[in-house]
Amino acid sequence: MTGTPPADLWFTRCPVPTATGIAADQGWLAAEFAADGIAVRSLQEAGAAAVRGEHFRHRLPTLVREGGNVPALWARSTGAPTRLVGLTWFEERQVVLARPGAGLHGPHDLKGRRLAVPRRAIEIDFWRAMALRGFDGALRQAGLTLADAELVELDGDVLPGQWEAELAALRDGRVDAVYTKGSVAVETAARYGAEVAIDLDALPDRRWRVNNGTPRPITVDQRLLDEHPDLVVRFLAVLLGAADWARAHPGDLARILADETGSGAEGVARAYGDGFHRELHAALDADRLDLLAGQEEFLRRHGFHDAPVDVSAWADPAPLAAARDLVPRLAFVAQEHP
Repeated sequence: MTGTPPADLWFTRCPVPTATGIAADQGWLAAEFAADGIAVRSLQEAGAAAVRGEHFRHRLPTLVREGGNVPALWARSTGAPTRLVGLTWFEERQVVLARPGAGLHGPHDLKGRRLAVPRRAIEIDFWRAMALRGFDGALRQAGLTLADAELVELDGDVLPGQWEAELAALRDGRVDAVYTKGSVAVETAARYGAEVAIDLDALPDRRWRVNNGTPRPITVDQRLLDEHPDLVVRFLAVLLGAADWARAHPGDLARILADETGSGAEGVARAYGDGFHRELHAALDADRLDLLAGQEEFLRRHGFHDAPVDVSAWADPAPLAAARDLVPRLAFVAQEHP
């Protein structure tokens, strides 16, 4: 470690299942760094409005981010000095929805159909990216591409809330199919009377389930890694310990996920299935890196970022490897396994 430790460590996560969310809920991140005099703060805190945009831009030197890969790749492409230190793979109920009786029963039925592609006025439009990638994965199962369907651009900001604009367009007959993912989508789809036409999670080839959250990156600033590598290792160790804890506490985890995602118990149960408590561990294996590289190419080809991101060069496996050795020494892990 070089230099004076920072006064603050920041973290951010998306409103989805993450080890960061668990560790924050349980107070383990704050406890780990309290003796160092380092305050651990969330970008989601009410008082963090001035830096909240760093969730996408990631130019805050002491920020650790666990969130969607579309903003992470975009930030790296635009020059943010980040390093990839972990990837998780968490199935989040990705589906294509249709109106009842629409005759959509599988990927081949998407040919010639009107597919909802939202646009939102944000720095990096991950909502649009998710829809395009979801439909692309479904179409490829039938030997088709996005060119074989009609992409209908929607104003995603016309209604507040997740998936509202897309599902309203489906209900009104302006589109034939909508891509959604996660627990909030389960509840919103039920309210609009939409039905699952294609279960993307059931596709046997993981390449066609790649999207913004699969795989989900953990990124840090290069400066934090260079000057305080021990802090990064300890932070990652807490996340690994939180993932271990989740395996033994599915009931507690369900409650945390409801809080993190803003959905109810039924939405969590239907979105994440029986094995959700076993899927939160980070890794940097060749398979996940290859899947992320494929996502990078897709996003660049569709204009979400310009400068290529070499995923292998971006990744630094050393902090995660060191963190694994540290996990048994964490106080909250020792309490679980005295």
